[in-house]
Amino acid sequence: MPMYEYRCAGCGRDFERYVPSAGVTVTCPACAGHDVKRKLSLFAFKSEGGTVATMPPGGSCCGGGCSCH
Repeated sequence: MPMYEYRCAGCGRDFERYVPSAGVTVTCPACAGHDVKRKLSLFAFKSEGGTVATMPPGGSCCGGGCSCH
């Protein structure tokens, strides 16, 4: 199950949630609001030189194929 980061538009809280499929409704754990937006998450990995954060393939939130930027 992938873990996603969200921000609630109602109370401004950031939170993480495991989401088993795309049809799952996510609510804020602080205010139970439904107006949540998924945040752009960076992928990080640890190597001998330290931790490295990378952008998703294509360098944008959707891989560069949707013309959103």
